[in-house]
Amino acid sequence: GLERGAKNQFSTFSNFITTINQKKEGIGNRNSPTQLVIPNIKNVRDLPPICLDVRQKQRISIDTLPQELKAPIPPEPSLPIRTKTVKDFQDDVEKAKSSGDWKAVHDFYSTTFDSFLEINAAFKKDTSSPFNTIEDSGINAKFVNVVYDALLNTPQDVQKSVLKGIINGLLQEWKGPRTKDDLRAYCILLQNPQFSNTSTYVIYAHLLRQIAALTEADHHFLVHWSKKISQRRFKQLVDRLLQFISLRLFPAKPEEFPPMVKCTWWIPSATKVLALFNAANSLISPPIVSYTDFYNSTLDHIDLMEEYHNWQCYGNSHRFSFCQYPFIISIAAKKVIIQRDSEQQMISIARQSLVDKVSRRQKPDMNMLFLNVKVRRTHLVSDSLDELARKRADLKKKLKVTFVGEAGLDMGGLTKEWFLLLIRQIFHPDYGMFTYHKDSHCHWFSSFKCDNYSEFRLVGALMGLAVYNSITLDIRFPPCCYKKLLSPPIVPCDHNTFVGICDVTLDDLFQVMPELAHGLSELLSYEGNVEEDFYSTFQVFQEEFGVIKSYNLKPNGDKIPVTNQNRKEYVQLYVDFLLNKSIYKQFAAFYYGFHSVCASYALLLLRPEEVEILVCGSPELDMSALQRSTQYEGYQKNDLTIRYFWDVVLGFSLDLQKKLLHFATGSDRVPVGGMADLNFKISKSETSTNWLPVAHTCFNQLCLPPYKNKKELKQKLIIGISNAEGFGLE
Repeated sequence: GLERGAKNQFSTFSNFITTINQKKEGIGNRNSPTQLVIPNIKNVRDLPPICLDVRQKQRISIDTLPQELKAPIPPEPSLPIRTKTVKDFQDDVEKAKSSGDWKAVHDFYSTTFDSFLEINAAFKKDTSSPFNTIEDSGINAKFVNVVYDALLNTPQDVQKSVLKGIINGLLQEWKGPRTKDDLRAYCILLQNPQFSNTSTYVIYAHLLRQIAALTEADHHFLVHWSKKISQRRFKQLVDRLLQFISLRLFPAKPEEFPPMVKCTWWIPSATKVLALFNAANSLISPPIVSYTDFYNSTLDHIDLMEEYHNWQCYGNSHRFSFCQYPFIISIAAKKVIIQRDSEQQMISIARQSLVDKVSRRQKPDMNMLFLNVKVRRTHLVSDSLDELARKRADLKKKLKVTFVGEAGLDMGGLTKEWFLLLIRQIFHPDYGMFTYHKDSHCHWFSSFKCDNYSEFRLVGALMGLAVYNSITLDIRFPPCCYKKLLSPPIVPCDHNTFVGICDVTLDDLFQVMPELAHGLSELLSYEGNVEEDFYSTFQVFQEEFGVIKSYNLKPNGDKIPVTNQNRKEYVQLYVDFLLNKSIYKQFAAFYYGFHSVCASYALLLLRPEEVEILVCGSPELDMSALQRSTQYEGYQKNDLTIRYFWDVVLGFSLDLQKKLLHFATGSDRVPVGGMADLNFKISKSETSTNWLPVAHTCFNQLCLPPYKNKKELKQKLIIGISNAEGFGLE
């Protein structure tokens, strides 16, 4: 940020801008459709939502535009000749620092930022070249970075001259179609570090507004140019926009900004520009920054359901909602939306059941408000399948589980036990529904053909019920499974429409069958004669119940050899066969099962990675957070045994920490809300210290004997958590 004295000096810019506008009005404003008056903004229209409707079944990515899509290009004005180099500028700065005479530096800054033409003259790599392609912005990025890095260390009058120039530039350029030089200037101005200071937010807001109002074709150029920015500076730009949105929503000093009613376009403009950076980030593999870097945790504290209902009611109309830009909403906030939407659906269905009962003059029964599942332990899968199929209309009610012949009320423990037992049984290799791949440590759908795929529907419904009832499952599916689960995110009305089919690549196969994917990768890079050396055709073979079956990847594939020319097609068809076509019926049943419970527009807000976190939890462990939220029964947190326990656990390797979490809770992953949502409890076990610790996974409870010293506790704990498989569930 700027030096402390900056705020008072910059606070006069509102008056300065108003003065400029008054002068412009005296000259005449025929060519200026919108005046830049700060802060007395009148008759300023709200920006349109400026986004694609995320409720479209097939979303259109910004990179699907033709490579050289252009609006009618106005003639580029000739640029002034500026010869200062990076070395010249650095020399000027060093001389100014040693002599105290900043005139040369001041002149450079005030001239360079006085107009869009001057910005291009200074920072364009070659002023004689148009640079009209998306591949090269023509910006001398090194010079821009050096100039901006030096800016915050210059005297205040230099910094003020830059802001004055930017205001002039924005006033001059707010008319007519954009040239590529204009886009370059916008791209450069966005990187100005002065916009991290709240005293510059009025100017920053108008810059964002102009960028947000550009045509789709202009946005296309800005997106592709932005992906060339270095990771550090890209992250700074994203953070600056997120901070701008947060401080406009919850200003530390409200008097610093114009009244909210006069700048309703600030947040939509900033969010739209942030969407351009999100699009740029998604064009690169791996992305420049993590998708979580676009989360704005400030939104966790606004009325999310109002945002959600506005989005549902008004869609992509002129009413802004953050749900139009789901990338900015954190997974914790999305979970709140999904849970509350689920609760509302649960209440609505339960109320309807009650009304139906009363209208028939029947005595209401509290059980009708729940999805009551009664199963026998000896027939767990078949009973569960029958119950869910028979009570399909009740799937959106609160789940309650009863084990036949056992006295016990389901306060959450029985439900979790039902999930744990069912998942373990269904995913057991002997059951044959899923294949476990040791190299990738994940399960994938068995391609064996059968007459009934209802058990795959059951697994999908289980996943949906887990999300619906906030249960974390110990399931290991690869990321492409969740991508398929959102293809499409809303179940199509036409049942003949294919579901669960998505674009898959060799990278997706690497996450399921890395050894096979490596072989196909070797085929693509093979430098010899593929046809003669591999002697393969567009036909693949699979073993099913001891019988080898062949499948053509394309018509007459068994007669088409794989060659150097068509090997890319062969690999793509093979990957598509393995991850889409060969398991279509299995996955379609799984898809319909999941969506029979989780059918909601809220799913449109989610990325595949976020669906995985909702189902399975996050792999990021924070044992210190677990220590802070742990409850105790029979112990106090300062007891010697408890202090020994946390000393040992915090010193564990990540692998042992995961084993402890799996031992105590049934999963080595963390719920979306963090460790606090586990409700982890340590109870005192009044048994001999020769015994190992015991876990009640249904209640996330660890029973710990009062071991006499740290060494004994560590030894017994490691033995217990490392040999828990096969002991059965408590």
